[in-house]
Amino acid sequence: MSDTRDEFSLIDRIRRRANVTSLLGLGIGDDTAHLLTNRDDGVLVAVDVLTEGVHFDLSRTSPDLVGRKALAVNLSDIAAMAGQPTAAVVGLVLPRDRGASLGESMMEGLISLADEFDVAVIGGDTNSWNGPLVISVTILGEPTGKGPVTRAGAEPGDWMFVTGALGGSLVGRHLSFTPRIVEAIALHQAVDLHAMIDISDGLASDLRHIANESQVGATISADRIPIHEDVDASLPVDDRLRHALSDGEDFELLLAVSPLDGERLLGDPPIELPLTHIGEVTDEIECRIRRPDGDVEPLPKGGWHHGFSE
Repeated sequence: MSDTRDEFSLIDRIRRRANVTSLLGLGIGDDTAHLLTNRDDGVLVAVDVLTEGVHFDLSRTSPDLVGRKALAVNLSDIAAMAGQPTAAVVGLVLPRDRGASLGESMMEGLISLADEFDVAVIGGDTNSWNGPLVISVTILGEPTGKGPVTRAGAEPGDWMFVTGALGGSLVGRHLSFTPRIVEAIALHQAVDLHAMIDISDGLASDLRHIANESQVGATISADRIPIHEDVDASLPVDDRLRHALSDGEDFELLLAVSPLDGERLLGDPPIELPLTHIGEVTDEIECRIRRPDGDVEPLPKGGWHHGFSE
């Protein structure tokens, strides 16, 4: 029996309950919503909430990096749809005993990253309380090319790719990563992206998100998964692999393309970032991993999720 007390079960219940209107091109369940407007291709909308003690520790992290991350995770969601970010709205709940100076430092980090990606910070709201710091960013963006790339288009036989390397992000990279906006748009222009997601919860978890939305399975090869240098090189091979599969907060891209387009990506990569073919999509509704000795077994469950006590 599945656990009904975690964030994904809650999201699924909200998804079933939420209204669907004629303005909604794509609703709950992907990296961003797709809101239809007078623009023919609509608007991308996403929101992330970061909470002190869960997503960051201010005793070990500077406020400007917290602000930067709050925007970066939203930019990564836009990248997952191969979109172009345009504007952001920020909500702050500041601790009363640290409020003004903390808020200014955080917003400096956020606005500096916004400037890098030509994103306008257009408004928001600020409150104070006796609890920990909470920051919420809502991002707006525009589809590019052939429109938003969702999680739902992977087909049996597709090749799965990841950008960059995975694992070890909590050493510090989760605060300073570069959202893959440029890379996503370049990939979207170069080939037909069937499905894509940013790796925020961990490869093992986010691969399942694509599989579930596409109603397919996938088999990835353990010896193809690129492991980041931030993962302790002295660890046993299986432990290093576990970090790459489950640490999360890598914010790299996981994508599915046809074998023909996969060959194109390998032969003439449209991005400078390493691009690795890690496996294939299958018609069996299960995610599996192929070990170096050839054995194939169920992909271990892992990755981050928010749970509830009741």
